[in-house]
Amino acid sequence: MIGLNYELEQREASGHPVRVGLIGAGQMGTDVVATTRMMKGIRVVVTADIDIERAISAYKIAQIDGEIVVAETTVQADEAVSAGKLVAVRDYRIVTDMKNVDVMLEATGVPEIGARAALRSARAGQDVAMMNVETDITVGPILHWYARQKGVLYALAAGDEPAACKELYDLAVAMGFTVVAAGKGKNNPLDRHATPADPAIQKESARRGLSPNMLIEFIDGSKTMIEMAAVSNATGLVPDVRGMHGPTTDRDHLNQTFALKEDGGVLNKIGVVDYGIGRVAPGVFLIVRTDHPRLREAMILRDMGNGPYYTLFRPFHLCSIEVPLTCAMLAIRKKSNMAPLDRLVSEVFAVAKRDLNPGDTLDAIGGTTYYSLIDTYENAKAECLLPIGLAKGAKVLRPVRVDTPITCADVEIMPSTVFSLRQLQEQWFEGTLSEVELLKAIDSLAID
Repeated sequence: MIGLNYELEQREASGHPVRVGLIGAGQMGTDVVATTRMMKGIRVVVTADIDIERAISAYKIAQIDGEIVVAETTVQADEAVSAGKLVAVRDYRIVTDMKNVDVMLEATGVPEIGARAALRSARAGQDVAMMNVETDITVGPILHWYARQKGVLYALAAGDEPAACKELYDLAVAMGFTVVAAGKGKNNPLDRHATPADPAIQKESARRGLSPNMLIEFIDGSKTMIEMAAVSNATGLVPDVRGMHGPTTDRDHLNQTFALKEDGGVLNKIGVVDYGIGRVAPGVFLIVRTDHPRLREAMILRDMGNGPYYTLFRPFHLCSIEVPLTCAMLAIRKKSNMAPLDRLVSEVFAVAKRDLNPGDTLDAIGGTTYYSLIDTYENAKAECLLPIGLAKGAKVLRPVRVDTPITCADVEIMPSTVFSLRQLQEQWFEGTLSEVELLKAIDSLAID
């Protein structure tokens, strides 16, 4: 991000700020609008939410002056932006199809909407910025591939733990360090079976300004699995064990905790993703090592310890507040700060939160029917485990005991764009479709 402030000042002076189309005006989306109010050279020009009052309120909460127009068509929205007005819409497709949007920012957290929006925006020539990590870990590789075919960029947004980890990863690899582990701190007590129906959860979520489901995503560990899978899929680092270790530790002992077992740590191998419970959050970390004698001496002089394990620690992640920086990088520098590889390295799958019976319907992430665990993509595929991005709405076909991974054979998956895209992604991985066939198939989904 070095020097981006100057480039944003230049965009402001030119009278052509980066134009962002926001999909999802929840807590995070509204934070983005407020942040751009204080920035130079970038504006949220259109906001979409199924609750139109939330889309309108986002501008008011952000204290942005100007007339707010509720548009019903893409033409109306483009005309309003050209006239310098703020636009609110109910239909996300209006945003994805607009000409006066440089970057589409997806902030719903819903895999189906995220997949649809990313496809339509790429097809329309908009760069794609994703706060929607749930979509990325499900079909991110194929979305990234499709964006490249359309001549646009795809990026996971700055500020959340995945991108913050990736910053440290890029720094360490560029300097020639060996990456031992990348991770984050988890600040909520882990309770795999917590549900949003719990009155204590509802009270705490109200205090924090979150929905009960969003709070449960953090408490039951699902969000941690999702975030570290995104890091895995962008770097090639893998979970050391199913669900990762998640030891209790603190910032000063990270390089002792995330060391190989023979060196007193918890790891079976190096090159992993993991998380720590304790005085680590809200930071992210990278554990690196070097065996070069001169560099070991230099690290001692920099107060980094005797090694061979060293901690690179970022003590904050500003979530939605940093997000506009990704939008600026995409539009100004034509660079993505983080994107998945052309394959899935890790999978996040559903595990029964209670006994499930035939006829039950799986709800959303952070609900009452399942929690999430991470494993390698190869392991999950071999066991035919149900990706969480496909779980919502699936019908249970046979009994699944509590704490048992749910397989694809246990449920009937609801037809959807994200499901179709996932099938195409599998064919792409296997090489059974030509690029021409693949592009044609995804184009048909993009206009659905």
